[in-house]
Formats: sequence, C-alpha cells, structure tokens
Amino acid sequence: MNRLLENDQKLSSNTLHGRAWCEAYSAKVDEWLAMLWNDVAGERRDVALVATGGHGRRELCPNSDLDLLLLYKGGNVDELAKALWYPMWDIGVKLGHAVRTADDALSLARDDLDVATSLLSGRCIAGSAELAHELHTRAHAQWRNESRRALDELRERVEERQAKHGEVAFLLEPDLKEGRGGLRDVHSLWWAEAALPVLGTSEQTCLAEDYETLLATRVELHRCTGRPGERLSLQEQDAVGHALGLADGDELMARVASAARSIAWTSDIVWHRYEQSRRRSRPFRDRPRTVAPCVILDERTIYVDDDCGVATDPVLPLRVAAAAALHRAYISRDSLERMARETPQMPERWPDDARFLLTDLLLVGHAAIPVIEALDQLGLWHRMIPEWEPCRSKPQRNAYHRFTVDRHLCEAAAQAAALVDRVDRPDLLVLGALFHDIGKGYPGDHTDVGIQLVDRIGGRMGYSDDEVTVLTSMVRHHLLLPDIATRRDLDDEGTIRSVAVQVGNVETLELLAALTEADSIATGPAAWGAWKADLVNELVRRTAHSLRGGDVQEMKDAPFPTDEHRVLLARRELIIDGAGDTVTVIAPDRPGLFSRVAGALALNGVDVVHASGHSEDGMAIEVLRVVSMFGNELNWPKVSGDIERAVDGKIALRARLAERAHTYRARPATAARPVEPKVVIDNHSSDVATVVEVVAPDGVGVLYRITTALLESDLDIVSAKIETLGSQVIDSFYVRDRKGAKVVDDQYLVEIQRAILYALTVDL
Repeated sequence: MNRLLENDQKLSSNTLHGRAWCEAYSAKVDEWLAMLWNDVAGERRDVALVATGGHGRRELCPNSDLDLLLLYKGGNVDELAKALWYPMWDIGVKLGHAVRTADDALSLARDDLDVATSLLSGRCIAGSAELAHELHTRAHAQWRNESRRALDELRERVEERQAKHGEVAFLLEPDLKEGRGGLRDVHSLWWAEAALPVLGTSEQTCLAEDYETLLATRVELHRCTGRPGERLSLQEQDAVGHALGLADGDELMARVASAARSIAWTSDIVWHRYEQSRRRSRPFRDRPRTVAPCVILDERTIYVDDDCGVATDPVLPLRVAAAAALHRAYISRDSLERMARETPQMPERWPDDARFLLTDLLLVGHAAIPVIEALDQLGLWHRMIPEWEPCRSKPQRNAYHRFTVDRHLCEAAAQAAALVDRVDRPDLLVLGALFHDIGKGYPGDHTDVGIQLVDRIGGRMGYSDDEVTVLTSMVRHHLLLPDIATRRDLDDEGTIRSVAVQVGNVETLELLAALTEADSIATGPAAWGAWKADLVNELVRRTAHSLRGGDVQEMKDAPFPTDEHRVLLARRELIIDGAGDTVTVIAPDRPGLFSRVAGALALNGVDVVHASGHSEDGMAIEVLRVVSMFGNELNWPKVSGDIERAVDGKIALRARLAERAHTYRARPATAARPVEPKVVIDNHSSDVATVVEVVAPDGVGVLYRITTALLESDLDIVSAKIETLGSQVIDSFYVRDRKGAKVVDDQYLVEIQRAILYALTVDL
C-alpha cells in the first residue's frame, strides 16, 4: 500500500492530519480495491466486498491492516476469493480477510464480540450494495436485541484491557489504541451507543474532539516510523509533535494526556450510568437521600437538588465533591454541567466552610482523586484554584515520574491522607502535599515559584500568617529530607545542624517527613523503598533530637570502622567479602582503590548506592552497599574475582567499560531530555570533609569516571552516597586533600569541577 502513499501528493505531504488524512487514504484504498474488484468480479450482483473495523470507519492509518469480508449469498466463491486476496498479498498488504454469508457472519457474531463489533462499521466497497446493506441492518438489529449480554461482555473487556495496557495519560510510552483513555475506549462507547442510548450530546462532542487528537497522533506515529504500532515511544515523541506543527514532544504529550484523561473519565461515567440503570431495574434498591445541603445521593451517584440556588452558592462544588468522595460516588454529569454554568466565582477570601470542605475532600484519600478529576474536566477545579491550570496535564516525561504534574499532586495528597496520624495538623499536611509541586507548571525554579503561589493561595483560603508560613515552608523544603538523607553523611554533626536550622521546629519537621513519604510514593516505585525510608526516618529522628535540645553525638551509629573491621585490617592482606547487598574490600592502601572497585562492579552490572572508606597504617577498607542493575541475584564469586583482578591492575577497566557502555547506549531512553552534568561543591554540610555532589546522566561506568577524576585531582574519598533517580545519578563524595583536610582553595575547587565534567563528557 506504500505505493498509494508515494503516488499521492496530498497523502505524502504534511497538509492533511488526523481524520482528514485517514478519510483521504481510505478513499484511495477503496478506489484501488474497486478497480481490483472490477478486474476479477465484473458485474456480479450476488457478492459484495465489505470493509469492516477501522477500514469500515474510514480510519485507515498509514500502516493499518485491511479488514475485508467477501460477502456472498450461496454457491462456491473460492476462486473469486483467491483472485482478490492473492494480488493484495503479492504487494505486501496486511490483510484480515473472511468469506461468509450474512447468516454465517451473524451467527459467528452472536458468540464473538470482535466479529459483532467489526460488523457494526461494515461498509460496501464493491459489488452488491443491497447485500451489504442487508448485513449492516441485520447486524445492528442483532446487536440491539442482544444489548444486555453484549454490553456486559463489552464492559468486562474494557476493564480487562485497561488493566493490561495502563493509562494513556500517564505512561511514558502509552499505547494510543488499547490503553485506558485510548482509541479503543471511544470505539467501545460508540458500540455501546449503537446498542442503546448511553451518550449525551456534550459527551459525543467531547469524545469526537479527543478522539481526533489521538487519531492524528497515531497517523503521524505511523508516518514517522514507517511501520505499524500503537506505542508512542519516547524517542518518537518530538518528531510526531513536530509533524503536527507542535513545538516538541512536551506539547504533544500534554495534548495526548488531556485527551486521554477526558476519554477515560467519560468512559467511567458512561459505564457507571449503564450499571446504575441495571441496578434500578431490580425490585429492591436504596432510595435517594440528602447527604448535604442541596446534595442528593442515589445509587452511588451524587446529584444537585433541582431546587438548589446554584447561582448564589460558590461553595456548592466543594460540598458536592466532599460528599461524592466520602460516599465513593460519581457526580452526575448533568449536575456538573449545571454547576459549571451557574456557580459564581469563589470570593477573593474564601468562606471558612470552603476551606474546611476542601480539606475534608483531601482527607478522604484516594477516593478524592476521581472526584477532583470530575471537577477538573468541567473547569470547576481551576475556577476555585486558578494557579492549577498551568499544571493541568503537564507531562514529566521520564521513567522516574509516573504521572503528569497535576495528577502527581493529587496522588501525593491522597498518600498524605493515610499519614495524618503522624502530625498535629492533618489539614496542612494534605494541602502541602496538594501544592508542593504546583510551581512546575510555571517558568523558573519550581520551588521558588511554588512558594509564591502557595503564599497567595493560603492567604486567599483564609489561613493565618503563621499557617501560611508552615505551608510555604513545606513547599520550600519538600526535597530537603530525601536529598540530605540519600546524599549526605548522617553521622556528620554539620549535616544534622544544617537540617535543624532550615526546618526550624519539630512540628514542621514531622509535616515534612510525612510529605516526603507521600511525595515519594506518588512519584513512582523507584522513588521510595525500605532503604530510602530508613535513611529519611533516621535523619528525622536525629534532627528532632537536635531541635529538642539534645546532643547530636548521642544519636550517632556505631563508629566506622567497627572493631571487627579493625581485626580484618590488622591481617594486612587483600580481603574481598561479598554477600547479600554488601561488599567489603580490605587492601593495601593505594591511590585509586575506590575507582578500581567501582569499575569492577560496573563491569558486572552492579550499581553502588552507598560507600564508606577508611585507611590507617597503610591499609584501607571500603564497605559498599550495592544493587544489581538488572534486578537479579548477584554472582558474588565472579564479582569478587573481578574486584581482585582490578585491584591488582589485571583488568583493562577503561577499555572493558567502554565496550559495555557501547552496548548500554542501545537501551531505550528513560527521559525526554538528558540531564546536563553538574558539579556542586558543598563546604558547609560537613565539619570534616568537602562534599562534591555530581549530577549526571546514568550510564555504565559513571561512578568509575567520577572517582577516577577525583583520584587525578589528588583527593581521598572518605565516603560516598550514590543515588539513581530514573535516568540520572546524583552522587555525593566526602573528600579530603592529601593532608587530610577540607579543600578550601577556590582555584583548586574549580579545577576539581573541571576534571569531573571533562571525565563525564569524553568517551571511555
């Protein structure tokens, strides 16, 4: 079929998109099929060539299959079928074909949902239009007559598919067709509508617009890649965006997310209405009841009372939302549309009950998320919180973050609701979680911008100056605890004192601790785990002790090296002990020992997450906590053997790592924009060492590169904390100069930065 594209200037140019392109291409294919039909079937009136599925809907994309049905009344049509199919196969057409009578097709459709739905879009290409029309009419009649069974199966199929393929709006590389909120969800709603009326006028309009967004994206995906496929990979997003006249992949994915969210929400509410109609047909059902002023609950659906004065009640959307979340109910679309039309703006200073209702909504937890989504779909949410709009459907486009910015904020608030027993002010916790990243929708540093926005929002909501100060402190320091816990030495008194000064009091510290956990869990599976939780909890414990007037020294762990370590050091021989997630290396002290060990680990696909080192009397000890980058159990005999050879200088580390790095580059990208390498020098957090923090794209041998640069700068690594966040690493090294002191010479520090940046940018 590529010849049809190549020979048609309009189709091969960039002037048509979406449905317009599909219809033009479908017409071109129809024309070609009609010519083929005339050659092999002539004027026969007892057969018809029928397009089904996407072809029947005139939605052929550049690499779509052709779904064709050879429809006949009786007799033998084998030779005609061969004469049709073989020319298509000869030119490489991907063909889904069938030869059936109308009775056969309808009989099969009774037991096969895919056949039944494909017939709903059946369209005559050539041959007997009467025969094709008869099938079309009977297929629709059969679908309507068996609507209950068909829709029950269709609804189950929707749920299974959505669970399998995930959400189009939030996946880094979504499946545009099968994912939740994708094209197939719209098809399912259209099929349901063909059985019985389920869609309102506004829903049909919105679905058409959102469907066009995804269809246009799918067309350009096929055109950009030159192959079939529904998954919009990260590496193709910029090109697809440009083909649609957009600035980049960020703008494309924001549009895709917005459309998919709208489709998913419409799908949910339509299938809920269908279920509700089924329940109402039962002999016994709950009676409608008033659950709040002007708010009625009926069969898990919230309605606004017809007699309610919506136009004079700016707080009504929050009252409806709080009731819906509390009762795990849907909000009627009619009620949402009425509130969107009639509800006045919230006063510049909110009434107290508005503030209370918002926190009540958030404190319900995850049940609040679909309710907020419903308000957002009709514009009610950002009408109350206008600062929210720039965050709406804003993609983050890396494997570390699983949600758009706005959904992440809702998820963080929901996670925070489960932690309110840890704090004195649950309302401030959930609000701080809801707004902690709101600055990401705006230009500039998201924390600095967020502080200004939350100061304005908190004041408008009616919080006191002191309460607003707490909220802005939560925004200002929402990354403080995880950053310090994973990148700084908690045994260093300077670290604990610095955190205590920034936090100010125990109450704010407890809020930040809960926010850290909620934010991390909402970010994604890579952002929170037992190791990180332990570090954050330990940092909070020590900082709280300091804020209460305690001595930081009292909270220190057992000294490093331990007495057991000193016994091993006294043996004055090479010892490599790897077990579980820890490897201990004891060897004669020599420059670059850490770098050699790190290189050997990298060769074996082992990432270092924490390292401590010590040397005395010509011997050195390094204890490293590690994880397999592939998630498998470590082969410690092999790893230990490679470490031993690396320490003895018997492995060409640079060459071997270069070979491995070449293979690593072929891996799929995990972020749309690679982070730019950055080196930050911190001479304040520690009293005994200079902290060198390095941010860089993840890759094989990164730790080896950095530690080699530190070696060449004549620095001794005291300890290290290694963290991987999605596609980037943030490594912190506590270093001293050759005299065992902090590095305070500014020119020397500049040269250290230069050495590390150079090591990260040149090939191994």
